[in-house]
Amino acid sequence: MTIDHTALPDDFLWGTATSAYQIEGAVAEDGRSPSIWDTFSHTPGTTDNGDHGDTACDHYHRWREDIDLMRRLGTNAYRLSVAWPRVVPGGDGPVNPKGLDFYDRLVDGLLAAGITPSVTLYHWDLPQTLQDRGGWPVRDTAEHFAAYASVVAERLGDRVHHWATLNEPLCSAWIGHLEGRMAPGLTDLTAAVRASYHLLLAHGLATRALRAAAPGAQVGIVNNLSTIHPASDTPEDRAAALRMDGHTNRWWLDPVHGRGFPADMREVYGVELPERPGDLTTIAAPLDWLGLNYYFPQVVTADPEGPAPRAVLVRRDGVPRTGMDWEIDPTGIETLLLRLTHEYGARRLYVTENGSAFPDTVRPDGTVDDPERRSYLEDHIAACASAARKGAPLAGYFAWSLLDNFEWAYGYDKRFGLVHVDYSTLARTIKASGHRYAEIIRAHGKRTGQAD
Repeated sequence: MTIDHTALPDDFLWGTATSAYQIEGAVAEDGRSPSIWDTFSHTPGTTDNGDHGDTACDHYHRWREDIDLMRRLGTNAYRLSVAWPRVVPGGDGPVNPKGLDFYDRLVDGLLAAGITPSVTLYHWDLPQTLQDRGGWPVRDTAEHFAAYASVVAERLGDRVHHWATLNEPLCSAWIGHLEGRMAPGLTDLTAAVRASYHLLLAHGLATRALRAAAPGAQVGIVNNLSTIHPASDTPEDRAAALRMDGHTNRWWLDPVHGRGFPADMREVYGVELPERPGDLTTIAAPLDWLGLNYYFPQVVTADPEGPAPRAVLVRRDGVPRTGMDWEIDPTGIETLLLRLTHEYGARRLYVTENGSAFPDTVRPDGTVDDPERRSYLEDHIAACASAARKGAPLAGYFAWSLLDNFEWAYGYDKRFGLVHVDYSTLARTIKASGHRYAEIIRAHGKRTGQAD
């Protein structure tokens, strides 16, 4: 696919994305306390090969090297997450100065390199101390999150203007509390629904806290969304697709856009929400931008006897797939960007994550050729430009991920990075896809007169 650079604004953000637990390591240094992912990944049988994030990419010590990689890629933005247990080790209460100092240095380093920091406050690493007190199914966690947001904004808000409250609350609630495949590893529908409510309440409370602590803050939320397709044209499969759309998309989009929680899904879940007067207004705090994480479409069939949402994914043969066994469909990212524009009235959109895992091989000369990832990147960026041409207010694209990293329950076997990491030496090598991304960025710069 040809990338229509004329459809993208001159000040478009070309970035990469990471998250704290996946790359930082240093889990017991400088006052950081355990998170739910430390606990989960050290529980036998939870991750492939028993992998964990104790060292990960050692970004905590190698962040200068990683900023240099960003400069070599030519990116002008970087989406990072702050580790709550590094900044407020108890979840609430005393602040850890050394934790804040790390992010202070990182932000200054990014700005010195001409790279705009985009900070996500929560990328799944809840302090274990708060999990021990009930975690996301209890309301106090949302209130503690808002206090933590204030702490970070008060320290970084003079230099950081682009903030995300939560990353993919769907994964925290559904995969972590309903399916048990992510921390904290529960399989409890009531806990999952209550967690989903308090995550979105946390978003609203934190949005208010960010704006109070850092006037001028541009605040958004990041959701992982999918296009949903029925496996057949039967009424049962069409109804299953509607339920899956509610489970995957509408449950997370409707409340933050002032529509409340979808009535059809409340009936499907059958769990009373822990509502209090004023909560829905708090959750629907106006957004400055909306973040889309897109990886794959979902084709579903009805599963009447299964758990909510009583729909299951169907694996279609003959469809290209990534190393995660996810279908590849770049048209989906265009469809979702236009849906967010027209159905939800988004004023500014960012693709905050998009990427692919494939098995990479380091050649004898030390290079890494990854043609499948390169094609994935090109095709999805072209689809983004097509959406922008059709009216989507797209302001930036963040490739997932800067580095190969700890890929949650999949451990280190699944590699998403534009940069290869040798986990025995932690040496970094830009892959062919990374060099291609740099070419795309340069091409846009030439069109706008920002590059030679």
